[in-house]
Amino acid sequence: MTRQDNFIYLTFALILLLLGTSLAQQFFEGSVQRLVQSATIVTLLVAVWGVDSKDFVLRKTFIFPIAILFFSFFGAWLDDAGFDQVYLLLLLSFFISSALRTAKQVLFTGDIDGNKILGAICLYLLMGLIWAVLYTLVQLTFPGSFTNISSNNEWFSLFPDFIYFSFVTITTLGFGDISPVLPISRFLVYFEAIVGQFYLAILVASLVGSHMSNFGANNNSPQQKSPQHKSPKNSSAKTSSSNKNLFNNAPSDKSTKQT
Repeated sequence: MTRQDNFIYLTFALILLLLGTSLAQQFFEGSVQRLVQSATIVTLLVAVWGVDSKDFVLRKTFIFPIAILFFSFFGAWLDDAGFDQVYLLLLLSFFISSALRTAKQVLFTGDIDGNKILGAICLYLLMGLIWAVLYTLVQLTFPGSFTNISSNNEWFSLFPDFIYFSFVTITTLGFGDISPVLPISRFLVYFEAIVGQFYLAILVASLVGSHMSNFGANNNSPQQKSPQHKSPKNSSAKTSSSNKNLFNNAPSDKSTKQT
């Protein structure tokens, strides 16, 4: 995995992890949710933070599952100790720093290619996850901030519902099954909708347009032509034409006769 293909892996990994979150909520208990969310953290560490180093410890095959289990048990320990909001703040900081690092690679390094366009998609998904963490924090701090949300105080049980709500909001679908009630939750909701629309309309459109213009410029670049040699046919034609001009310019016999 390098800077030329890291976002390809990250895009598919994030999509699979979002699917895993839904499946875990549908069929399993909260412990499986912890594993899925820990896998999200480790995947971001590998694809975003460890892309520049081949010796990054989490890139080793046997370390990857161990790291997932470690973060899962660490989160469970914080929850049991009553520091679930501290864990969410750490998770929020990690998502924001990963998004900034992704944006730096997409916007400020080299030419725009397909990998960077996928990086812009990854950044969009990370934005949805950031707001999902914010919604979870608001709900835990101010219970009743959203309607149709379970009264469960376990953040890993609330987080999948807010992932769904976050992506419904950022894409401005607005199904209405979950609604903000308090002013702070309303602000977060409409601000996410604004950021999501401007992101798609300006940043992603500009990246795709820049990539297409570079692609067209490379295809239409003038090729160096080798100097053309004059064919004997053309040279003989020029010689005959010059001879004709000499004969036409010569004085006629009539003009030389003296009367």
